[in-house]
Amino acid sequence: MKPHAPRGTRDVLPPESEAWQRLMDVAREAFWLHGYREIVLPVMEHTELFIRGIGENTDIVSKEMFTFRDKGGRSLTLRPEATAGVVRAFIEHGLGEKGLPVKLYYCGPMFRHERPQAGRYRQFHQLGAEHLGSAHPLADLEIISLCFRILEKLGLRGLDLVVNSVGDRVCRPAYQDGLRSFLAGGADQLCDDCRRRMEASPLRVFDCKREECRETLRGAPRISEYLCPDCREHLRLLRDYLKAAGIDFRLEPELVRGLDYYTRTVFEFQVPGEGAQNALAAGGRYDELVASLGGKDTPAVGFSLGVERVVLRLDPVKKEKKGIYIVSKDGKPKLRALELLRESHHRGFPAEMDTLGRSLKAQMKAADRASRPLAVIIGEEELEGGFLTLRDMCSSAQERVTEEELWRRLEKASRPDGGKY
Repeated sequence: MKPHAPRGTRDVLPPESEAWQRLMDVAREAFWLHGYREIVLPVMEHTELFIRGIGENTDIVSKEMFTFRDKGGRSLTLRPEATAGVVRAFIEHGLGEKGLPVKLYYCGPMFRHERPQAGRYRQFHQLGAEHLGSAHPLADLEIISLCFRILEKLGLRGLDLVVNSVGDRVCRPAYQDGLRSFLAGGADQLCDDCRRRMEASPLRVFDCKREECRETLRGAPRISEYLCPDCREHLRLLRDYLKAAGIDFRLEPELVRGLDYYTRTVFEFQVPGEGAQNALAAGGRYDELVASLGGKDTPAVGFSLGVERVVLRLDPVKKEKKGIYIVSKDGKPKLRALELLRESHHRGFPAEMDTLGRSLKAQMKAADRASRPLAVIIGEEELEGGFLTLRDMCSSAQERVTEEELWRRLEKASRPDGGKY
């Protein structure tokens, strides 16, 4: 039996891996422009972190986490999301002691036991950012703008940005009571999960995609009717800032997100017309999470982006034809080829050569497959004459050049306006 990856996981192979690299390049530039620095988190955390941080009654904690006990009997969990881990690191290392805000970004694998489908796996990858220390809606704007910039730079246009407020500890309890009373009248029409959610965390009912539950929610009270003056003003300012920044959005009163730590702002970037799995990126404010995990009262806001989902929608990466492939005979020509390979890499020019001991004819075929625009041929004649033979892999034209002429051509072609070799 051939070895294979576990169900719900997969290998990312070229050229898809090059699209991943493109996403990371674009994201890292955006993070740098906005002043965010990278944090690298462990893939395992103590289970209690997610129970306290995400919420015991969420689907992630109750159904989807990969949890196990180590040899010391401690309960550990493969991280299902990164925000709780970032907050744990923020508290543990006193990251806010030298001043706020603290602005961090991350990228890496997450793990959830859910049904594998297009763009959704049990091991999946998220890229995200967290802005810790500001309660002002300008921080919300910065996080949304950062996410918007990444998606726009990748060429993903026509997305819907939907925004809502889920209130805070002042106004949300009254809304939960009102929603719970409304749902009780149609409880027999709700699925088992939603009946459980109705008691423990009624806002979670809005996450359900079952048609009978969606139908029951028609006419449900809206959180906007219950927002306290501070939450209402926060949302008003965010709307004004988004308009001033030229970012189109719409208010979506049923948007709640699936995690209990959210307060006030929640948002998603959605692909229009794609049903339940239409969010490419999402986030919101979590002003109470740091304190709930044992830190000082610290407001915060962040977002995460699904790497697999975004890459699915990127145009194929066109591999640029650059550099040289060095073809040589054995003996002294091979030693000369090694010198040329080393010098090419030292100067920053892509270069390859044969490592299988193939014939010149087979090496030329390998050069063609490598998509290098030039082959540099070295034999006894080239050694004796002190020149190199260049072969244009498109036209098959050949000419003799000095080594310095080769470097001048590669340097010219590497410039933005350099053109052909």
